[in-house]
Amino acid sequence: MKKNMGTADRTIRTIIALIAAYLYFAGVVSGPLGIVLLVVAVIFLLTSLVSFCPLYTLVGIKTCPTKR
Repeated sequence: MKKNMGTADRTIRTIIALIAAYLYFAGVVSGPLGIVLLVVAVIFLLTSLVSFCPLYTLVGIKTCPTKR
């Protein structure tokens, strides 16, 4: 599995995941919307940890720097 996420993309996803988790556990967002938000946060966190986004391969996006 090749990396397709750059550092900036990984940082932004991690920040969004942390904010979403905080909103859920603080009780700001609850119910079905809170669960969906938490699932998206987990997916963002996992994809940023492994530097690979399966959706990027489908769309053809690559945000990591290429080696020459």
